[in-house]
Amino acid sequence: MKRFWFQCLNITIFVFTMMWLVNKLTDLKMFNAFDPFSQALKDFEMTDYAFSKLREDPKVDERIVIVNLGELSRREVAAQLYIINRYKPRVIGIDSYFDCEGRLRDLENCPALADTLGNVLLANAIEEAGNVVLVSKLLQTTKKANDPEAIDIYDSLEFSDLNFSMYAKHGFANLVTNADYQEDVKQCRSFVPRYDVNGEEQLAFAVQLCMQYDPEKTKRFLARTKEEEIINYRGNVEMQDVRLKTIHDKAISTTNYPGMFFALDVDQLLREDFDSSLLKDKIVIMGFMGKQFGDPAWDDKYYTPLNKKVAGRANPDMFGVVIHANIVAMILNEDYIGELTDWTQYMIAIIICFFTISLFIIVDQRLPMWFDTLSVTIQVIQILAISGLIVYAFVNWSMKLELSLTLAASALVGPCYDIYKGFQNQILAWNDKRRLTKQPAEV
Repeated sequence: MKRFWFQCLNITIFVFTMMWLVNKLTDLKMFNAFDPFSQALKDFEMTDYAFSKLREDPKVDERIVIVNLGELSRREVAAQLYIINRYKPRVIGIDSYFDCEGRLRDLENCPALADTLGNVLLANAIEEAGNVVLVSKLLQTTKKANDPEAIDIYDSLEFSDLNFSMYAKHGFANLVTNADYQEDVKQCRSFVPRYDVNGEEQLAFAVQLCMQYDPEKTKRFLARTKEEEIINYRGNVEMQDVRLKTIHDKAISTTNYPGMFFALDVDQLLREDFDSSLLKDKIVIMGFMGKQFGDPAWDDKYYTPLNKKVAGRANPDMFGVVIHANIVAMILNEDYIGELTDWTQYMIAIIICFFTISLFIIVDQRLPMWFDTLSVTIQVIQILAISGLIVYAFVNWSMKLELSLTLAASALVGPCYDIYKGFQNQILAWNDKRRLTKQPAEV
């Protein structure tokens, strides 16, 4: 029996060694011929299918209203703020910067400075509202930017100009993406709730909005003490241009979910074409969603798990301001996604691999003629069962079972068992040959 368990342990170690070697080989780009396939599937996760296909349609969250800023000037944004403030919202978030974006502060490099009255009106509107949260941006100083080991370490912040920011609270708008630069294709699954910048805690934009709306729920959320949170996406905004009469037209929809948030377009707000109770005591989030609803703009737009295409995506499906709204809804609903710890992931993979190998050995010893058929069948059933469990746990328990390592081990256990057994047989045959071969007499 000891020999049996020792053999199971040896083959398990061999499986994980092979996984490590395969990972290193792929890092060396030795399989570039398969890049088109890997590119199409590299961002796919099993939970994406559950996100976009299996979950129930969300209910509209009436606490959150999104307002499209379009390409308004600062004085027009001020006009929107004055209108919004008249309807007494609880908090107003503006997902836009009002600065010169690092350029020289002169009229040639920063044309917005020319509209002196517009700047005064916007500053007055923010001060008068008294409940505005502006976005900030986590940045790296030159020293950090040149440090290859400090890729995700930030030591500075960028704010809107002082005449605006002095009257508002702030939250950093940085989202976790796979993009190398701002214009790159961006996929967003998670966000960082808070970040320490030079000893001072900074809250994410959505978290700061929640802190102003419901401090108790927000503190419970922060008490989770997770460095990075998966966003529990529940819905998007259906953005149809009423002037084009495309309301409820699903042809331009990029997700499988109907609208979860009330949204007002640029002109709709300025005309005050909405119910007077829509904004009262609500969280109003202002941000860019195209020049007007229906504009297929890609600026500040991301791929999310709600995308209609779960692999090989063609069009981004969600504006940044709507992602912030999803985070706010998640915190206020206390509807979080659970995750397995790293050590749990490794432990599950090792245990399943170990007992799969033990089953292979038993089948090989007792039913050797059926081993090939039964081993492949066991692997297929195992992979399907694990995949089904991942989807089921996510849909029913909001639990993300990160079992990629277990799936990889299940896929490799068959070939690794055959390789190990082949080496073992060769070694036994070689030892037998040495015993049966007559050795020359020593002189």
